[in-house]
Amino acid sequence: MHTRRSFRPLVITLPFCAAATVAVLLAAQGADTPGDSLVAGFKSTYPASVSDAVELVTGKNGTMRSDMKLMTGANLVGRAATALARPAPADQATPALATKHSVEMIDEAKPGDVGVIVMEGTLDIAAMGNLMATAAVERGMAGMVLDGAIRDLWDVRRMGLTVYARSKSPRTAVGHYATVARNIPVECGGVTVRPGDIIVADEDGVVVVPQERAAEVLKRAQVIDQQESGMFPFIREFKSLSKAIAKFNRI
Repeated sequence: MHTRRSFRPLVITLPFCAAATVAVLLAAQGADTPGDSLVAGFKSTYPASVSDAVELVTGKNGTMRSDMKLMTGANLVGRAATALARPAPADQATPALATKHSVEMIDEAKPGDVGVIVMEGTLDIAAMGNLMATAAVERGMAGMVLDGAIRDLWDVRRMGLTVYARSKSPRTAVGHYATVARNIPVECGGVTVRPGDIIVADEDGVVVVPQERAAEVLKRAQVIDQQESGMFPFIREFKSLSKAIAKFNRI
Protein backbone atom coordinates (compact mmCIF):
# COMPACT_ATOMS: atom_id res chain seq x y z
CA MET A 1 0.00 0.00 0.00
CA HIS A 2 3.01 2.28 -0.23
CA THR A 3 6.18 2.89 -2.14
CA ARG A 4 9.58 2.35 -0.65
CA ARG A 5 11.41 5.41 0.58
CA SER A 6 14.50 6.30 2.54
CA PHE A 7 14.75 8.42 5.66
CA ARG A 8 16.53 11.64 4.82
CA PRO A 9 17.82 14.49 6.96
CA LEU A 10 15.39 17.31 7.59
CA VAL A 11 16.43 20.45 5.70
CA ILE A 12 15.11 23.64 7.29
CA THR A 13 15.84 27.34 7.44
CA LEU A 14 16.09 28.62 10.98
CA PRO A 15 16.84 32.35 11.01
CA PHE A 16 16.81 32.54 14.80
CA CYS A 17 19.04 29.54 15.60
CA ALA A 18 22.77 29.70 15.97
CA ALA A 19 24.52 28.11 13.01
CA ALA A 20 26.32 25.66 15.29
CA THR A 21 23.04 24.37 16.74
CA VAL A 22 21.60 23.83 13.27
CA ALA A 23 24.71 21.96 12.18
CA VAL A 24 24.54 19.64 15.20
CA LEU A 25 20.85 18.90 14.56
CA LEU A 26 21.19 18.13 10.88
CA ALA A 27 24.23 15.95 11.50
CA ALA A 28 22.28 13.97 14.13
CA GLN A 29 19.30 13.35 11.86
CA GLY A 30 21.52 12.14 9.06
CA ALA A 31 23.92 10.05 11.12
CA ASP A 32 23.79 6.51 12.43
CA THR A 33 25.21 5.32 15.70
CA PRO A 34 28.76 4.34 14.65
CA GLY A 35 28.77 0.77 13.36
CA ASP A 36 25.02 0.29 13.84
CA SER A 37 24.08 -1.40 10.59
CA LEU A 38 20.59 -2.26 11.87
CA VAL A 39 19.69 1.39 12.44
CA ALA A 40 21.07 2.19 9.00
CA GLY A 41 18.96 -0.58 7.50
CA PHE A 42 15.74 0.58 9.14
CA LYS A 43 16.33 4.05 7.73
CA SER A 44 15.73 2.61 4.25
CA THR A 45 12.49 0.84 5.18
CA TYR A 46 8.96 2.08 5.59
CA PRO A 47 7.51 2.17 9.14
CA ALA A 48 4.29 0.52 7.93
CA SER A 49 6.37 -2.40 6.64
CA VAL A 50 8.25 -2.49 9.94
CA SER A 51 4.95 -2.57 11.85
CA ASP A 52 3.81 -5.56 9.80
CA ALA A 53 7.19 -7.25 10.16
CA VAL A 54 7.26 -6.91 13.97
CA GLU A 55 3.91 -8.70 14.22
CA LEU A 56 4.94 -11.41 11.75
CA VAL A 57 8.26 -12.07 13.49
CA THR A 58 7.27 -11.70 17.16
CA GLY A 59 3.54 -12.42 17.10
CA LYS A 60 2.98 -9.20 19.05
CA ASN A 61 1.98 -5.65 18.22
CA GLY A 62 4.89 -3.23 18.20
CA THR A 63 3.03 -0.07 17.17
CA MET A 64 2.19 2.58 19.76
CA ARG A 65 -1.33 3.87 20.30
CA SER A 66 -2.86 6.00 17.57
CA ASP A 67 -2.68 9.16 19.70
CA MET A 68 1.13 9.08 19.61
CA LYS A 69 1.48 11.85 17.04
CA LEU A 70 4.29 13.60 15.20
CA MET A 71 4.30 17.03 16.84
CA THR A 72 7.24 18.51 15.02
CA GLY A 73 10.12 17.36 12.84
CA ALA A 74 10.36 14.42 10.49
CA ASN A 75 10.85 10.64 10.27
CA LEU A 76 12.75 9.04 13.12
CA VAL A 77 14.99 5.98 13.51
CA GLY A 78 17.31 5.27 16.42
CA ARG A 79 18.09 3.30 19.56
CA ALA A 80 15.90 4.02 22.59
CA ALA A 81 17.09 5.59 25.82
CA THR A 82 14.34 5.76 28.45
CA ALA A 83 13.11 7.64 31.52
CA LEU A 84 10.07 7.14 33.75
CA ALA A 85 8.15 9.72 35.81
CA ARG A 86 5.38 9.13 38.36
CA PRO A 87 3.07 11.33 40.46
CA ALA A 88 4.82 12.70 43.53
CA PRO A 89 4.04 15.05 46.44
CA ALA A 90 5.23 18.60 45.97
CA ASP A 91 8.23 18.23 48.29
CA GLN A 92 9.46 15.34 46.12
CA ALA A 93 8.68 17.06 42.83
CA THR A 94 11.14 19.92 43.08
CA PRO A 95 12.84 21.43 40.01
CA ALA A 96 15.82 19.16 40.71
CA LEU A 97 13.77 15.98 41.08
CA ALA A 98 10.86 16.48 38.67
CA THR A 99 12.98 15.73 35.61
CA LYS A 100 16.17 14.33 37.21
CA HIS A 101 16.34 11.02 35.35
CA SER A 102 15.06 12.48 32.09
CA VAL A 103 17.79 15.11 32.23
CA GLU A 104 20.42 12.48 33.04
CA MET A 105 19.19 10.32 30.15
CA ILE A 106 19.55 13.23 27.73
CA ASP A 107 22.90 14.36 29.14
CA GLU A 108 24.32 10.86 28.64
CA ALA A 109 22.66 10.15 25.28
CA LYS A 110 24.76 9.12 22.30
CA PRO A 111 24.37 10.76 18.88
CA GLY A 112 21.42 9.20 17.10
CA ASP A 113 19.63 8.03 20.25
CA VAL A 114 15.87 8.44 20.62
CA GLY A 115 14.74 9.65 24.05
CA VAL A 116 11.62 7.91 25.36
CA ILE A 117 9.99 9.59 28.37
CA VAL A 118 6.89 8.18 30.08
CA MET A 119 4.69 10.36 32.33
CA GLU A 120 2.82 7.57 34.08
CA GLY A 121 -0.91 8.24 34.36
CA THR A 122 -1.22 11.65 32.69
CA LEU A 123 -1.37 13.37 29.32
CA ASP A 124 -1.85 16.79 30.91
CA ILE A 125 1.67 17.44 32.22
CA ALA A 126 4.65 18.13 29.98
CA ALA A 127 7.41 15.54 29.82
CA MET A 128 9.77 18.09 28.29
CA GLY A 129 10.04 21.61 26.96
CA ASN A 130 12.56 23.83 25.24
CA LEU A 131 15.38 23.46 27.80
CA MET A 132 15.47 19.69 27.50
CA ALA A 133 15.03 20.01 23.73
CA THR A 134 18.07 22.27 23.54
CA ALA A 135 20.15 19.68 25.39
CA ALA A 136 18.83 16.89 23.12
CA VAL A 137 19.85 18.87 20.03
CA GLU A 138 23.31 19.57 21.41
CA ARG A 139 23.79 15.89 22.30
CA GLY A 140 22.96 14.98 18.71
CA MET A 141 19.88 12.95 19.56
CA ALA A 142 17.66 11.84 16.67
CA GLY A 143 14.48 12.87 18.49
CA MET A 144 12.10 12.23 21.36
CA VAL A 145 9.02 10.05 21.96
CA LEU A 146 6.83 11.17 24.86
CA ASP A 147 4.04 9.26 26.59
CA GLY A 148 2.79 12.55 27.97
CA ALA A 149 2.77 16.13 26.77
CA ILE A 150 5.22 18.42 25.02
CA ARG A 151 5.37 22.12 25.85
CA ASP A 152 7.17 25.10 24.35
CA LEU A 153 6.24 23.49 21.06
CA TRP A 154 6.79 26.64 19.03
CA ASP A 155 10.39 26.83 20.27
CA VAL A 156 11.08 23.10 19.90
CA ARG A 157 9.76 23.36 16.34
CA ARG A 158 12.09 26.30 15.72
CA MET A 159 15.05 24.17 16.84
CA GLY A 160 14.06 21.45 14.38
CA LEU A 161 14.08 18.62 16.94
CA THR A 162 11.80 15.72 16.00
CA VAL A 163 9.22 15.00 18.72
CA TYR A 164 6.40 12.48 18.87
CA ALA A 165 4.00 12.88 21.79
CA ARG A 166 0.52 11.89 22.93
CA SER A 167 -0.49 15.47 23.81
CA LYS A 168 0.66 19.03 24.28
CA SER A 169 0.24 21.13 27.41
CA PRO A 170 2.03 24.08 29.04
CA ARG A 171 1.69 22.51 32.52
CA THR A 172 4.92 21.80 34.37
CA ALA A 173 5.91 18.58 36.12
CA VAL A 174 7.35 20.58 39.02
CA GLY A 175 5.15 20.14 42.06
CA HIS A 176 3.30 17.18 40.54
CA TYR A 177 5.65 14.54 39.09
CA ALA A 178 9.14 13.19 39.69
CA THR A 179 11.23 10.87 37.59
CA VAL A 180 12.06 7.57 39.28
CA ALA A 181 14.47 5.81 36.90
CA ARG A 182 16.26 5.96 33.58
CA ASN A 183 17.28 3.35 31.03
CA ILE A 184 14.80 0.77 32.27
CA PRO A 185 11.94 -0.94 30.39
CA VAL A 186 8.92 1.38 30.16
CA GLU A 187 5.39 1.12 28.78
CA CYS A 188 5.11 3.85 26.15
CA GLY A 189 1.96 4.24 24.09
CA GLY A 190 0.91 0.71 25.03
CA VAL A 191 4.18 -0.94 23.94
CA THR A 192 7.15 -2.01 26.05
CA VAL A 193 10.32 -0.09 25.18
CA ARG A 194 13.69 -1.18 26.53
CA PRO A 195 16.97 0.68 26.25
CA GLY A 196 18.53 -0.32 22.95
CA ASP A 197 15.28 -1.23 21.20
CA ILE A 198 14.99 0.42 17.79
CA ILE A 199 12.37 3.14 17.27
CA VAL A 200 11.07 3.57 13.71
CA ALA A 201 8.54 6.35 13.17
CA ASP A 202 6.92 8.63 10.64
CA GLU A 203 3.64 10.54 10.50
CA ASP A 204 1.73 7.23 10.48
CA GLY A 205 2.96 6.41 13.97
CA VAL A 206 5.73 4.94 16.12
CA VAL A 207 6.95 1.33 15.92
CA VAL A 208 9.18 -0.40 18.48
CA VAL A 209 11.51 -3.13 17.22
CA PRO A 210 12.76 -5.51 19.96
CA GLN A 211 16.54 -5.39 19.77
CA GLU A 212 17.03 -9.16 19.95
CA ARG A 213 14.75 -9.67 16.92
CA ALA A 214 15.82 -6.58 15.00
CA ALA A 215 17.78 -8.40 12.29
CA GLU A 216 14.82 -10.70 11.59
CA VAL A 217 12.37 -7.80 11.57
CA LEU A 218 14.55 -5.79 9.21
CA LYS A 219 14.87 -8.70 6.80
CA ARG A 220 11.10 -9.28 6.80
CA ALA A 221 10.39 -5.54 6.34
CA GLN A 222 12.75 -5.44 3.36
CA VAL A 223 10.94 -8.41 1.82
CA ILE A 224 7.62 -6.60 2.27
CA ASP A 225 9.04 -3.45 0.66
CA GLN A 226 10.38 -5.43 -2.28
CA GLN A 227 7.09 -7.30 -2.66
CA GLU A 228 5.05 -4.13 -2.71
CA SER A 229 7.41 -2.44 -5.15
CA GLY A 230 6.34 -5.09 -7.65
CA MET A 231 2.66 -4.59 -6.96
CA PHE A 232 2.41 -1.03 -8.23
CA PRO A 233 3.38 -1.72 -11.85
CA PHE A 234 1.19 -4.85 -11.79
CA ILE A 235 -1.83 -2.83 -10.64
CA ARG A 236 -1.17 -0.17 -13.27
CA GLU A 237 -0.80 -2.77 -16.03
CA PHE A 238 -3.87 -4.85 -15.19
CA LYS A 239 -5.90 -2.07 -13.54
CA SER A 240 -6.92 -4.50 -10.83
CA LEU A 241 -6.06 -4.50 -7.15
CA SER A 242 -7.81 -7.85 -6.64
CA LYS A 243 -5.50 -9.57 -9.13
CA ALA A 244 -2.46 -8.00 -7.45
CA ILE A 245 -3.58 -9.23 -4.01
CA ALA A 246 -4.15 -12.72 -5.40
CA LYS A 247 -0.72 -12.79 -7.08
CA PHE A 248 1.35 -11.24 -4.29
CA ASN A 249 -0.74 -12.28 -1.24
CA ARG A 250 -0.27 -8.77 0.14
CA ILE A 251 -2.39 -5.69 0.93
